Amino acid sequence: MNRKGIFVTGVILVLLFLITSFTEIITFITDFQWFQEVGYEQVFLLELKTQLKIGIPLFIVSMIFYYIYLYFLKKNYYKRVQAYHTDMSEKTVNKLIAIPAVLLAALTSRTIAGSLWFDILTYINAKSFDIADPIFNKDISFYMFELPLFEKLINVMTGIIFAVVFVTILFYIALFIIRRPTLYEAKTESLDYNQPFVKDFLQVSFKQITILAALFFVIIAVRNYFAAYSILYSTRGAVFGASYTDVSVSLYVYRIKMIVSLLAVVMVGVAYIKRNLKMAIAAPVALVIITVMGGITAGLVQNFVVDPNVIQRETPYIENHIKFTQQAYGLDDIKVRDFDVLDNLTLDDLENNQETIRNIRINDYRPTLESYNQLNAIRLYYRFLDVDIDRYMVNGEYKQVFLAPRELDITRLSENASTWMNHHLKYTHGYGVVMSPVNQVTAQGQPEMIIRNIPPISTTDIEVTRPEIYFGELTDHYIIVNTEEKEFDYPMGENNAETLYEGEAGISLRGINRVLYALRERQPRILLSGSITSDSRIVMNRNAHERVNKIAPFIEYDEDPYIVINEGRLYWIIDGYTVAGRYPYAQPYLKGDRNYIRNSVKVVIDAYNGDVNYYISDETDPVILTYNEIFPGLFQHIDEMKEGLRSHIRYPQDLFDIQSEVYELYHMNNPVVFYTQEDLWRIPQEKYFGNQQPVESQYMIFKLPEKEEEEFILSVPYTPNRLNNMTALLVARNDGDQYGELILYRLPKDRNIYGPMQIESRIDQDPEISSQLTLWGEGGSTVIRGNLLVIPIEDSILYVEPLYIKAANTESPPEMRRVIVAYQDEIVMEESLDKALEQIFGGTGRKEGPREDIEIIIDDGLLGDINDLVQKANDAFDNANKAVRDGDWAAYGRYINELEDILSQLQKESEKEILE
Repeated sequence: MNRKGIFVTGVILVLLFLITSFTEIITFITDFQWFQEVGYEQVFLLELKTQLKIGIPLFIVSMIFYYIYLYFLKKNYYKRVQAYHTDMSEKTVNKLIAIPAVLLAALTSRTIAGSLWFDILTYINAKSFDIADPIFNKDISFYMFELPLFEKLINVMTGIIFAVVFVTILFYIALFIIRRPTLYEAKTESLDYNQPFVKDFLQVSFKQITILAALFFVIIAVRNYFAAYSILYSTRGAVFGASYTDVSVSLYVYRIKMIVSLLAVVMVGVAYIKRNLKMAIAAPVALVIITVMGGITAGLVQNFVVDPNVIQRETPYIENHIKFTQQAYGLDDIKVRDFDVLDNLTLDDLENNQETIRNIRINDYRPTLESYNQLNAIRLYYRFLDVDIDRYMVNGEYKQVFLAPRELDITRLSENASTWMNHHLKYTHGYGVVMSPVNQVTAQGQPEMIIRNIPPISTTDIEVTRPEIYFGELTDHYIIVNTEEKEFDYPMGENNAETLYEGEAGISLRGINRVLYALRERQPRILLSGSITSDSRIVMNRNAHERVNKIAPFIEYDEDPYIVINEGRLYWIIDGYTVAGRYPYAQPYLKGDRNYIRNSVKVVIDAYNGDVNYYISDETDPVILTYNEIFPGLFQHIDEMKEGLRSHIRYPQDLFDIQSEVYELYHMNNPVVFYTQEDLWRIPQEKYFGNQQPVESQYMIFKLPEKEEEEFILSVPYTPNRLNNMTALLVARNDGDQYGELILYRLPKDRNIYGPMQIESRIDQDPEISSQLTLWGEGGSTVIRGNLLVIPIEDSILYVEPLYIKAANTESPPEMRRVIVAYQDEIVMEESLDKALEQIFGGTGRKEGPREDIEIIIDDGLLGDINDLVQKANDAFDNANKAVRDGDWAAYGRYINELEDILSQLQKESEKEILE
């Protein structure tokens, strides 16, 4: 092939490459622009820079190596077969050698630089855990950051060896075609292996295969060296991690196989020199035999040495397992307190814990979400996706509240309104939030909304001055702002309020950008629309999860971002986790057999501007410290977060639930007790919405037993395995400098402390409550039992459960109608929490028995008033019965409330005059 032909071929290849890579090029350019917009272009470029730094030198070195390797293949081949016919000059063959050399170099550099760049960076920047494993005495960072890279490199090198073998065979075939035997030597139909050419060809081939085989056994030796560390993740023994058998047998098997692999390198070389095929085969056969015998030996030791004496043999390994599992899940620093439940709660104690009482939750988030959507969504295309729970200073009081953002769901637009312009230019954002205290309901049993409606109306000192939500959980599509088409802001009577975006988010569609984004989105309207101007900007990746994952995909994020009000603006806070699966000895509890987790990152997203800020919330986590070294400028210290936002960070419920599940077993430190699971705990069951489910961890405000002030707490109770009495309470603190502190309160074991399911059973067995529940459940209406709350107060425990009624055949949301309170052996159901507490602990609402020494005297005027009240009571009772027959339980609840008010007034009137 002449130079002109080579040039034309090169041009064609370049054009084909550009055409096939056109989409990738556009994606790369627009992604870079987006990273520039959010201020993280260095994060974006780091991957490219690292790949180039690793890939270019690796490509050059490997290309030279492969070229020299193939050149000597050709040279040795030509020495052997130089007397034979050839169709191509040696100079041309040398040029063509470059093609497989380039291909192999590209494969090597792309595989290593393209897929291992992040592993290489973590290896280079690895931070120490300052914790050594008990078998090999290596720091945990070796297993988390170094060993994974070595294992991947071994796999890559193994693949390259096989690729080189394949290319070598193809290369020899090509050489055979180019420099084949002359006609007089190939008169027979098949080649004779005694012919000089064939003998020479096989000798040259065997030489190269021998070299490759030797390299392969070197890799096998290295693989076995690192495979020895895998015993720290063994599942053979009594627990996860290295066991007696692994340390006594498997570890030595790996080391013997490593030595045999190294001996195999020598044996293969000697076999080639002596032309002894049996010697070459002996090495792999020996490895197979050692592997089989090692497995048999390990099985015999496990069955006849370990299993009959598990406690004796496995105790040190069980201790390691417990210790490292607790470390991996952040359970090694739990403070354990004894909580001697005395059940001596008095009315004075309740008065001294009013902040706790005022924040007892009588609303549940699921009925609240339904109420929000039915009562305050305003329009069909608005939707409350989730209800978040948080704490705020409301009119000077520390209050626990529900909070939900009103997002725009374009899938709910009418069919006529579902146009490209409406989706991307017109309907661009949600609007406002709803807030309600967790302890207040209206007369209709609905949440008492202290922030509601559009525009937001607040009955408190918390104001929302920038209610627009351009970034959220339902914002899954791009929008274009600052167009000739004004945006829909919010509904206003028969008309709609309109606006123009005043924020900074978006990428300018000026110049070539308009073409780029039309191609990226495969949408010609971006290019053709007359509403789009040079001032217009395209806003992409507006979904909160999509946004944070695109910037930092190496962090795992909580599924539940929550909305926060700060200085009148709305922000999303998302918890980020560092998760891994290489912590030695730690039992995997996470998806994908991972066994390490830390909540090391808090991410804040401005719901209007889309600004994203990452804050390190756990500086004791070596993983996030390593990432901070890799990506300078990505993370900030948590102290740099605005104070108004920092006061709303929460201990994440997802992490707490994982930890509480792990702690069911791993609160036991004694290896014998652990192995026999004598003190196994369980998350108890409760009845919720008519079904039985595990108790959910709950955010609550209460005063910890040894503390002086109420605080925002996340808690969950424990019961012994297969028993229903409560044995412990695990809490996570959320406020101030105590954030993240875990405390376990151990309850007395010498007496029964009611667990949630025991309280639920008592509710079912109480004749008054059960009969009332049965009555409400008739006529097709649904009685909904809310979460049962376990609330420590002083030296006692209070149990509270709200009851909802949902009327049949109506779209109305559930109504909170009763509160059940249990304390000691008393259990009451009243209209409100205050009445229930008065019923148990005394006060104006406490019931008293009849007094035989009192005679009630009623004069004529008073009698008339009483008669009127009696008539009203009868009317209310009749109306309530009619509502029951009609199945209208919402009306029934109103008439029963009216009847109770009349009877209360009747009692007061009748006791105005009393004779001793």
